[in-house]
Parts: sequence; C-alpha cells; structure tokens
Amino acid sequence: MATIEALIQEWLRLDRDEATRTEILELVKQQNFKELDFLLGSRLTFGTAGLRARMGGGFSRLNSLTIIQTSQGLAQYLLEEERASAATAGVVIGYDARHNSKKFAELAAAAFIAKGIRVSWYEDLVHTPMVPFAVKQLHAAAGIMITASHNPKDDNGYKVYGSNACQINSPADAKISAAILNNLEPVTWDIKGNGQSKLLTPVLDNMRASYLKKVHQYVDVRPRDAGFPLGFVYTPMHGVGLVPMEAILKVLDSHDRMVVVREQAQPDAEFSTVVYPNPEETGALDLAKATANQRNVRLILANDPDADRFAVAEKLDDGSWHQFTGDQVGILLADYLAKGIKPEESGEEWMLTTAVSSQMLSVLAEARGFAVEETLTGFKWLGNRALELAGKGKKVHFAYEEALGYMFPDVVHDKDGIAAAVVFLRACKDWPSCSPWAKLQELYGGYGYFHTINTYWRSPDITATSAVFDQVRRIGEPYPKLVGRRNVVRWRDLTVGYDSSTNDHTPDLPVSESSQMITCWLEKLDDIDEGIRFTVRASGTEPKIKIYLECRGKDPLSAKTGATQMLESIKLEWFNDPCLIMEKKP
Repeated sequence: MATIEALIQEWLRLDRDEATRTEILELVKQQNFKELDFLLGSRLTFGTAGLRARMGGGFSRLNSLTIIQTSQGLAQYLLEEERASAATAGVVIGYDARHNSKKFAELAAAAFIAKGIRVSWYEDLVHTPMVPFAVKQLHAAAGIMITASHNPKDDNGYKVYGSNACQINSPADAKISAAILNNLEPVTWDIKGNGQSKLLTPVLDNMRASYLKKVHQYVDVRPRDAGFPLGFVYTPMHGVGLVPMEAILKVLDSHDRMVVVREQAQPDAEFSTVVYPNPEETGALDLAKATANQRNVRLILANDPDADRFAVAEKLDDGSWHQFTGDQVGILLADYLAKGIKPEESGEEWMLTTAVSSQMLSVLAEARGFAVEETLTGFKWLGNRALELAGKGKKVHFAYEEALGYMFPDVVHDKDGIAAAVVFLRACKDWPSCSPWAKLQELYGGYGYFHTINTYWRSPDITATSAVFDQVRRIGEPYPKLVGRRNVVRWRDLTVGYDSSTNDHTPDLPVSESSQMITCWLEKLDDIDEGIRFTVRASGTEPKIKIYLECRGKDPLSAKTGATQMLESIKLEWFNDPCLIMEKKP
C-alpha cells in the first residue's frame, strides 16, 4: 500500500487543476495527514449510478482528474465492448447548472476525442433526460450527464447511459471500473481543442426540437384540444427546467398558464433559497406556495435541479396545501394513461413500478385490465425491464417509483420531470374540477385507501447498518413470524436470497449480498384494514436505513392508523439501537 507521501506526490504529478492542487498543497502545509489520507487513500467507486460525490481535491472526490480518468476508462470499455463501431457511434455528453458541471463535461469530451471517439455535444444546459433521448435518436454507444440531481451544492456526478439509452447495469459497471483503473494517466487536459475537433458535433438545437416534437406527439394522442384549463405556479428549483418547460408549453399553446417562482427561476449553483434542492424536502416549496397565494393559484408544479423528477402540490378548500407523494402522482398518471389501453389487448399492456412503491398500482391494474411488474429500486431496472418486455411484444405504457420519478417509454427510458409535468397537466382536464386531489379521493373510494410512510434512520456507518439487519434476521428462524400484533404472511430478503412465498424459497427479484433489503407482508388486523407491506433497505449512497411502509384501509383513518402503529412497532422491535437516529419525520 502506498504511503501518504507517495500518494501526495502522485496526486501533484497528475493533477493540473489549480484549485484542487492548491487544496492538497494547503493540507500538506498544515501537515493534516489525516485529511490527506482520507482524500488520497481511496478512490471513488464507479457503480451502476456512475459517480456521485462531493467535489474537491483527492482521488476520493469528484474533480477534474477523476473525471478525466473515468472518461478514459469508459472510452476504453466502449472500444473493447463495441469495437470499431463505438468510435463512429460516439457518445452524447450533457451537463446541468451545478458548480464545475460544464468544465467536467468539457474534460470528458476531450478524453473521448483523444481516444478517437466522436462526441455529440450539448453546448448549453440541458435537463438530464435529454442525454438518453439523444443516445436513442443518434444511436450512440453511450451517454454521459454531468449532474448530481438534487444533492447538496457541493456534490456533482457522472451519470452513464448505455447504447440502449438506459442507465447502465451490472456487469457493465464492474467492467468500466476495471477499465478506469487501467487508464489513470491523463491523455489530455486540453478542452480548448474540443471546438476545433472534427470529432465534436453540437446537437442541442436538433435534439431539443426532436424532444419537443416527441413530447407533443405523445400528449396529443390524448385529448386533442389545445391548452390547459387552469393556471399553475412552476418552480425549476434553481435548476435547468424552465427553458424546456417554457418551450413545450409554447408548442402546446399554453405558456400563458404558467406563473414562475421568480426567486428560483434561473440556474443557481448555490441553491440560494433552499436548504436542499429537492421538492420532497420540508420547506423546498415555501416560495412556490407564497407565489401561488399571491396570485390566487391552487396548483404548484416543481422539478428538481436537473428536471428529471416532478412534484405537485394543491391548495385545498380549507386553505391548506397538500403536497402529493410520488406514489399519489404515480397513481394519478397511471389511471389517466390506462384510458389508452384496449381491454382486448390487456395481456400485452404493461406498467412498471418498484418494490418500494405503492401496491395501489396492482389493484388499479387488476380493475383496469393491464399487467404490472415490480423491479428493484431505480430506473436502471425500470428502463431495462421496459425494453425487455418490448422485445417480447409487450407494450409498456408507464413506469414510476415513489421518489418522484416517472417514465414514459415512448419518450425516453428514464425518469423525465418535463414530460411528467405536461402529461399531468393534460390529465387535469379529465378530473373533477380539474383537481388532482378530487381525482385521488375518487380513486381511493373505488380501490381502497393506501396510506404510505417513507422515512429513514441515520446510521453511523455501513458496519453498523449491517449489524442492525443481522440482528433483525436473528429474531426468528428462518425469519420473524410476528411484527407488532400482526403475523408475517410473506418474507423476502434480497440480501441472503430467501422468499417464504416461493416453492424453492428463491426470491422473484435479483439478490445482492452487498446491499441490505428486506420486504415484509403482514396480515389484516381484526378486519379493520386490508393488511400492510413494508420494505427496509440500506441506502446505496448515504449512511441511512430507509423504510417504505404502506397500509391499505377501508377508509382514510384505518389506513393511517395501521401505518403509524406499525411504524412504532418496527421502531421498537427492529430499530431501537441508540446509534440510529430517525431524522425525517413521516
């Protein structure tokens, strides 16, 4: 193992970025070897989400050098996997408005050009779905988006899409990771040469026009009368959503319906009006609500900074604001899109969701005549599964996950906050009083009331998290038979690979020993509700244990009561370790 002195010298030899060189040199001057060991002693791990990390100096941070090394490794992987076609098919590169995003994108482009690979280049800010959209349209070998989505301002990321225009999945991540380690010596730092290279082609105007046309065609096969019936407040959350949102509304002749939150309208890498630039976080929509109250508007639509997620809030008759959960928006969209499904073709018509999202989609599907399948969390699973089903002649209309992500495969095989906003506005026209809340109550009345609680405990580290899950597994053999007052009717552990409901106890979803995930189905209680399902899993990016809990009741009170009581039982029986802190209240 290299000494800290050797690591310092290696960093200074490789890095030509003045800011990160200065950062490391200052730590050397201070003789802060503990911090230097943290920054230089390990490397960023490339996974199925690509890279996402805090920016700064060192091999364990996201910076100019690690961006170049990652790009060189990805380039080598593409040349080896796709052979000669990768160079001519090329890659698509886009970036958002975060600190360093454009510079990182330019360095990535330079690395691919140096390897002889063509670059289809977005010469200005784009929302994340534009990268997979262009990969599909241009038949590119891969796509790279520089973004950290709704992470804090000090973070950035390197998101990779494969030639199928979906987020990469295993084993591609392991192969790319190995290729990165074989390409650590920077080939070039020259970003000025990008513009003169014949291997770089600007594509923004053409791709934006194609995207707007595709979204317009998609929503126009629904109700054909132009325009939306009500005004709404929109916030791009200091991100890149306003330009594509305005553009698509102009195409649909509805731009006059939108009131933009002035303070959050323009890209701002500091995210100056919010603590966390995530519409799900408490307080993130406060300015939007204030704007809506001033303008007497009852509907708020929001995107996160890279506009791949979509959020909704509505002012109710009592003057309060209801912010819809991702599951609620997903069900509203699914119900609307189900109108396009022909009953005689129900076996060929599909929608997808994830194992931590609401079971209401399955209930809706049974009543409306389409099939539903659950995948693991993330659009790398949803997008790739949609393609697999399409290859078998199935029509996938829609996919969603509870974390505000909605996918329309006819547009792109990834979540898309702009397309979701437009489809949602179209759907409003069909709902009582154009009210999402009124439509949701109508659906609950027809299919049952589903109350969800999504929250988390913060854990000290991965070791502590694993210890907590192992302790849960020791409660019973081969699994706990009781949680609170309810019997366990099904137990699925995707870490150890056990499912009590299958003949051979093999789970119906992929197993991974390196990630913690348990799902538990519980019986009805005294005929008060229709039962509970919850999933607990370890976050792949943060020291958190997440829980996704849902109770289906005959009325709102029974559903809420069942869910809240079960959360208390789980806290008491499973997660009462003092090292765990519940930070986000349901």
